[in-house]
Amino acid sequence: MPSPQPIHLVTGGTGLLGSHIAERLVARGSRVRVLVRSSSETSFLRSLGVELTVGNLADLDSCRAAMNGVEVVYHSAAKVGDWGTWDEFQTGCLDATANLARAAVEANVERFVHISSTSAYGHPKEGGLPVDETAPLGQNLWPIWDDYTISKVECERLLWRAVEIDGLRLSVIRPSWLYGERDRTTVARLVTRLKAGKMPLIGRGDNPLSAIYAGNVADASLLAADDPNSVGEAYNVTSMGSITQREWLDLFADACDAPRPKRHAPYRVVFAVSLALEALARARRQKKPPLITRYATWLMGRNLSYSTAKAETKLGWKPALDYPESIERSVRWYLAEARGESTAKEGITRKLT
Repeated sequence: MPSPQPIHLVTGGTGLLGSHIAERLVARGSRVRVLVRSSSETSFLRSLGVELTVGNLADLDSCRAAMNGVEVVYHSAAKVGDWGTWDEFQTGCLDATANLARAAVEANVERFVHISSTSAYGHPKEGGLPVDETAPLGQNLWPIWDDYTISKVECERLLWRAVEIDGLRLSVIRPSWLYGERDRTTVARLVTRLKAGKMPLIGRGDNPLSAIYAGNVADASLLAADDPNSVGEAYNVTSMGSITQREWLDLFADACDAPRPKRHAPYRVVFAVSLALEALARARRQKKPPLITRYATWLMGRNLSYSTAKAETKLGWKPALDYPESIERSVRWYLAEARGESTAKEGITRKLT
């Protein structure tokens, strides 16, 4: 009898990037299993025909059960957003990653692809050369309330220790600011504020913006998983070419038929106001983030870029979609969702290259 087809396990499959990874795996004919919570909305995953297994990354036994027959793990699950308590980041990021890595080592999986973030570098000095994979992790961490960034740093560090101690066959993908279909945070906020005419340019607007379509990151993740020479390697996957804050926001405004941003807000002023809003929100123990956070201000207004040269040369990665097309698709999906139109069966909308 032929051997059963190896399984590709995806975590975070009900989220933005995980759903794109699952979509691409299905498109190429791989057998896909997705670990989901019992309360998760899974209509899109069901439309793909993937295997769903109910569990919780905070539970080691759930992780072990999900590993049965698995050859490759794509770990994209994490606490979403930059707002929350440290306990939430500890459970949703560090504990979850440690449990999944331990289960993967015990199951002797062939590859563990971890979706990290350029935030794992911390807050590098701005204005210099693009940050590449030789840069140290955890640079210039903020003295207070930098929990999201610290969680990204510490998740990577614990996985690299698992490489050294346990022989975990790890590859790391470090995307920047993600957007795409099934994005219910970034795109929703941008469209809402743009249509209301309340989206300012932070600073002059000519700073480089590091933002990446989730489908392009999914492509890089599969390339890394398939490359035997990518064990022990990390890759920045951060942009589809040079673009400024102004150009990026103009594309979003055009896609949702909103006025292009014209008003400017000084970066230092917005950052200071963000800190004050964070302090007030934390004093009130708010569950929802304030209007703007320092992290969001930094993402939008920083003078910093990241090099994708390693992914391009070593993996042969090339963005399949550019900024105009990917932004138009993302906004079209969001507007359809806002109108209550079902997009669960949108399916594979392009041929993979």
